[in-house]
Amino acid sequence: MTDIRRSILWVILVFSLILLWDQWQIYNGREATFFPTGAPPAAETAPATPPAAALPAATALPGVAALPGAAALPSATVLPGAPNALVPPAPPVQAARETFTVRTDVMELVFDSQGGSLIGSTKLDHYTEIGRDLRHSQTPLQLLKQDGERTYVAQTGLIGGDFPNHTTPMRLVSSERALAEGQNELTLRFESEPVNGVVLAKIYTLQRGSFVLAVRHEVRNQGAAPITPQVYLQLVRDGMLVGNETPFYATFTGPAVFSEAGHFQKIEFAEIAANEAVFQRVANDGYVAMVQHYFASAWLLAQGVERENFVRMVGPLYSVGAITALGSIAPGETRTLDSRLFVGPQYETMLRQIAPGLDLLKDYGWLTVLAKPMYWLLYQIHALVGNWGWAIVLLVVLIRAAFYWLNAKAYRSMAKMKAINPRMMEMRERLKDNPQLMQQEMMKLYREEKVNPLGGCLPILIQIPVFIALYWVLLASVEMRNAPWVLWISDLSTPDPFFILPLLMMVTTVIQTALNPLPPDPLQAKLMWILPFVFSIMFFFFPAGLVLYWLVNNVLTIAQQAYINNKMGVPLKFTIPNFKS
Repeated sequence: MTDIRRSILWVILVFSLILLWDQWQIYNGREATFFPTGAPPAAETAPATPPAAALPAATALPGVAALPGAAALPSATVLPGAPNALVPPAPPVQAARETFTVRTDVMELVFDSQGGSLIGSTKLDHYTEIGRDLRHSQTPLQLLKQDGERTYVAQTGLIGGDFPNHTTPMRLVSSERALAEGQNELTLRFESEPVNGVVLAKIYTLQRGSFVLAVRHEVRNQGAAPITPQVYLQLVRDGMLVGNETPFYATFTGPAVFSEAGHFQKIEFAEIAANEAVFQRVANDGYVAMVQHYFASAWLLAQGVERENFVRMVGPLYSVGAITALGSIAPGETRTLDSRLFVGPQYETMLRQIAPGLDLLKDYGWLTVLAKPMYWLLYQIHALVGNWGWAIVLLVVLIRAAFYWLNAKAYRSMAKMKAINPRMMEMRERLKDNPQLMQQEMMKLYREEKVNPLGGCLPILIQIPVFIALYWVLLASVEMRNAPWVLWISDLSTPDPFFILPLLMMVTTVIQTALNPLPPDPLQAKLMWILPFVFSIMFFFFPAGLVLYWLVNNVLTIAQQAYINNKMGVPLKFTIPNFKS
């Protein structure tokens, strides 16, 4: 009976892992590994012409005129010399395009005279991934960009008529290009020439130490008739994934929409291409965003401002944005709209201060309720020790201490099982021709020795969600990027360059397995030894911070298990199955 239970548990465990892995692949936009269902076309092979329904259809949004079809926002063609640039298919006479580079203490921004759009954003305190190079790269990380390889830009403009938009030439009428020493604020003003009597000005305000740009749209009606324009704010990017994905773990890349009514909704690129995106379209709060591992951008309107969110294809690119009405503007009148643009790293405490719900850009998945307190604790430990590697070590020590008595119960049960394991093996050999009697004798032995064969599993199973949540905390935390630990570990977000931590983790995993009692069934015993090797190989591709956390957990597990075995008088010896039989 016990062997049957063990077999069932092993089958459930392995099948659950397979299903979990498949769902994880699907969740992150990849094709299922074991049960493929015919994935939608990949982002890079999106159709060149946007589906007309990709932009929200007309709805009765208070104060907003009937929303336009897909053609109402300027369509995308390729401008010679500027691949993937968004320009009208047949533009009027245009001024020469210029770019303007502006620098603050934390980032360098590039603006385009075409529409006054933000087409470049470089994080001065974050460097490109160093991979297995022991020397830190001195190249700052660029998030927004527009070049021959990548397109990721922030655009705005007016719709509802022939008005200035993100393809309209604009001039920079302010002269400052850098935040001077002692200066806390820098303002840039882009202004268009009149288009059918309408002048659009975009005023960007940058602050010291901030990744948020205050963006004011100033619409001046110089015509002879009232106008009712709408402002659109959009983020446009290609479907390329960030470079730190591996076959063994992946994070979400794509648009997201947040509102109190719809909560945090992620949208896969494939869903946009197939016109199957589901999200909260009408809202008066929240934001629209583009998310990738560690970084994000987001347009934020003030609470209470009615807006309609949209996602759509823009040629081979993907757009997420919001449209809001300015109301009627009489001749000679000027109307303004204030918004904010966040372009930066997913520092959870910073995001929480910027806007409600913005901290959800840092996605912990379905274990958010456990992950958020763990991140808070990790953050507090780092404030004391000043090193994220040692903060990980101490956090694991605290978690192990919190579960000490629960683990002790499991290890005592394992020790008892190990103590009677020789008798069980002898009984199995002696009664191998009489399975029914063997099961009866085993159950009798368990009763006499007061051993629960599942006693070592249940306490450990209870802790699994905690350690999965901690895994996501370490995987999602941008603080791990370029963060050194000791000696050769110069970046906790990339794999160990010499594979020392994964090798140590494999050794400790094998030791931990050897300290456990062998299942009576030889096949189960061999499987129990093979799985740790398979599991450990995956960690050769994982970030060093994740491997460090698992290694510390293994070492503490071995120490506690050895202590309890010794305390109970059970010899500390390795149990290795016979692989020859």
